[in-house]
Amino acid sequence: MSGINHLTILQMNDTHAYLDLHPEMFLEGKGEAHFRNVGGYARITSIFNKARAENLGGVLVLDNGDTFHGTYPAIATMGESLIPILNTMGIDGMTAHWEFAYGPNHLKKLSTLLDYPMLANNCYDEGSKQPVFPTYTVIERAGLKIGVIGIACHIVDKTMPPHFSTGINFTLGNEELPSQIDKLRSVDKVDLIVVLSHLGFPIEVKIASEVKGIDVLLSAHTHNRLNKPVLINNTLIIQSGCHGSFIGRLDLEIENRKILKYQHKLIEVSEEIQPDPKVQALISNVLEPHKDMLQSKVGETKNALHRYAQLESTMDNLLLESLIEISNAQLAFSNGWRYGAPIPPGPITMNDLWNIIPTNPPVSTVELTGKELLEMLEENLERTFASNPYGQMGGYVKRCLGLRMFIKIENPAGTRIQQLFIDDQLVNLNRTYLAAFVTLQGVPQKYDTNRKNLNCHAIDALKQFIEKRGVISVDLNSTVQVV
Repeated sequence: MSGINHLTILQMNDTHAYLDLHPEMFLEGKGEAHFRNVGGYARITSIFNKARAENLGGVLVLDNGDTFHGTYPAIATMGESLIPILNTMGIDGMTAHWEFAYGPNHLKKLSTLLDYPMLANNCYDEGSKQPVFPTYTVIERAGLKIGVIGIACHIVDKTMPPHFSTGINFTLGNEELPSQIDKLRSVDKVDLIVVLSHLGFPIEVKIASEVKGIDVLLSAHTHNRLNKPVLINNTLIIQSGCHGSFIGRLDLEIENRKILKYQHKLIEVSEEIQPDPKVQALISNVLEPHKDMLQSKVGETKNALHRYAQLESTMDNLLLESLIEISNAQLAFSNGWRYGAPIPPGPITMNDLWNIIPTNPPVSTVELTGKELLEMLEENLERTFASNPYGQMGGYVKRCLGLRMFIKIENPAGTRIQQLFIDDQLVNLNRTYLAAFVTLQGVPQKYDTNRKNLNCHAIDALKQFIEKRGVISVDLNSTVQVV
């Protein structure tokens, strides 16, 4: 390489199979939320094509994963309906997280149908101990050789349902990086190292601080909207929101394997962007068979339902209220999922319900002692707020209803809960409480007294709850309070 080379990197992360326009939440200066429709792979493709026209032969497009799962059309086809769309977008590589929800064997099948590689330096076959997917790829753009290393989400075999990781296991991927970077530099003679990661922003910042030689780290999993890159140990880090509402663009000037200048833009995938007609036609084909069902109205909401809050959210309170009503349980728990486009005040459709909980698991109940409740909640708080980012292994705080918890976030593991109340009474460590929940992330398997599935799934519970009322209003209950 000689002279200055101009490279444009485009990042798509955590789209969660949001094929077309959807509501997105934006905060104003006073902290008030407002909503507008954004997103869709056809508009994203138009952004990609515009960048390609501006920098011929100099655009690298990478996808951080959480792509094949999250909406009904994706679930109904186990991700396969997205293949023609993604292959038309001109993506150069991706890594994975919720893609494993269909099981590792099906993900291997999906990866063979893609026109670009699935990359993961930290996913291993339990038998052979060999990587399940390519660990890196070398791509030539803008007169440069670019080494792209993928890191899949490491919690797949640790906190997610067991079938996600049948026959495979995961490391953090950080210990593999130095030798891979060295090989790319010395053997493949690359000019730039890009790490395509789905570990989450806090973990990725720590990795960048410890591992030398990463030029650009594309971050994902935590749904951060970074309006400017974070520079750690000469590594540029960007992350670009979720649901395909934003695309990250990083323009680099590179000379002699060094980044001389960079410009970054967090691009809103606004409704005004003209969708790419070819991709839009593919999207229409995918949506058409489900259109009537998904657009059918279930009821209305007076207030916005969303998940954009760390401790408690209106969307999850709706889910938990429906679980308690259908089970007659005293408490309810679900995972602190981040995905799920907000629902503005107004109609609620079946599409909205599927977006809330696309896996549609059965409603379950279990008996928990007060002691078990404290242990379960402390474990979740540690996985959410661990002072060492490498210990963070979840989404937001576990969603709870029927209790009130006062916490100190900054405390060490096992000591964050200051007081826990149930029915305005201090929790009785020896008493047994009946709890409703969804998925093993709601109540892990080790808490297993009289655990059973009810003859009802989550979306049925939501639908019945809303239809019974017609118009709902869901409040925040100060379930988790920081003191």
